[in-house]
Amino acid sequence: MKSRPFLLNMVATFLFVLGSAGLVSAQQAGPMAPASPGSSAATPTAPVQATPAASQAGAQPAVTSVPAASPAPSRSSQIEVPSGTHIPLVLHNAISTRSARAGDPVYFETLFPIMIDGHVAIPAGSYISGEVTESKRPGRVKGRGELMIKLTTMILPNSYMVNLNATPSNAGTGGAETVNNEGKIVGDSDKGSDVGTVVKSTAAGAGLGGIATQSGTGAGIGAGIGAAVGLGAVLLSRGPDAELPRGSTIEAVIDRPIYLDADKVQFTGPGQASTLAGPANREPQRNRVPF
Repeated sequence: MKSRPFLLNMVATFLFVLGSAGLVSAQQAGPMAPASPGSSAATPTAPVQATPAASQAGAQPAVTSVPAASPAPSRSSQIEVPSGTHIPLVLHNAISTRSARAGDPVYFETLFPIMIDGHVAIPAGSYISGEVTESKRPGRVKGRGELMIKLTTMILPNSYMVNLNATPSNAGTGGAETVNNEGKIVGDSDKGSDVGTVVKSTAAGAGLGGIATQSGTGAGIGAGIGAAVGLGAVLLSRGPDAELPRGSTIEAVIDRPIYLDADKVQFTGPGQASTLAGPANREPQRNRVPF
């Protein structure tokens, strides 16, 4: 009877040992991952590296901001005064080949408004300045006085200043000055005065010779002497200088287009030029001093 409890104790000890061994092996193997539904075994996959865009669900892709290039100036914001435009001017300071030198300033004023597309672009009374580029005195035997000027700057009545490139096309000086196709102002030759000087000297010499000798031969000799004297006077004196008195009018021609800012030429009236008396009519006069 005593063998049965002993046998039960042995069985209990054996079961306890088996249970302990199973628990130890289970702890060493680690917890088993639950199998995904519908698959008999989980297949290991390579890890996927998430990108910044993919890490944010529903985020829009980033857009890089690029600065916009500054727009080029539009011609619509400017008013063009085309080349070949004629601008009537009046001179404020007198010019003469007797005293003018290259680099001397010249000052003009516009006499009439310049209209572009029905609007006043250059009002009357605008100031234009420039300089003498060449001054040549007339010769004693031949050659005329010559003046060359260029117009470089224009100032509108609202003080808006623009660069200008213009040359004279004709001039009203009160004398016989002309403007050639290069914009050069050329003085008169005074040929009539030269002939008159020789004729007067010849007549005077003939009269004196005739009186002195009371003969035709004496008159002829006197005429020859008088002619020589008159011709000498012409050869020793210069021709008339080219002159532009104050108040002379000049018509300038623009050599290249002028571009005016539209917001600076909002003129509502034609402007008004200064009242300057025009130069008096004058006859060409030879410079009697031979210098």
